[in-house]
Amino acid sequence: MSINSTVSEDGREVTIKVDGRFDFSAHQTFRDAYSKSDPSTARFVIDMTHADYIDSSALGMLLLLRQRAGGDNARIRLFGCGSEVRKIFEISRFDRLFQMDCGVSH
Repeated sequence: MSINSTVSEDGREVTIKVDGRFDFSAHQTFRDAYSKSDPSTARFVIDMTHADYIDSSALGMLLLLRQRAGGDNARIRLFGCGSEVRKIFEISRFDRLFQMDCGVSH
């Protein structure tokens, strides 16, 4: 599991790349990744292209990011999900909470 983030030059877009398992062991790293920018003005892109597993604690981490970034006004896009990860997002109804571009590469 690894999580890497990049921030645009203007600090307004944070891209967080998840590689491997996205579970509780990623909690602090994921939090650190989105803490680099002002969540009230930033857009967040969560690149799930190389994520092969996601559990309920990862869903909770995404919800915490959404809450911190403005709740219903948060600008968060999830993309590149494989079929198993996409299935978990669909079952948990995350497609109603996040912009989902699963199956699409960035």
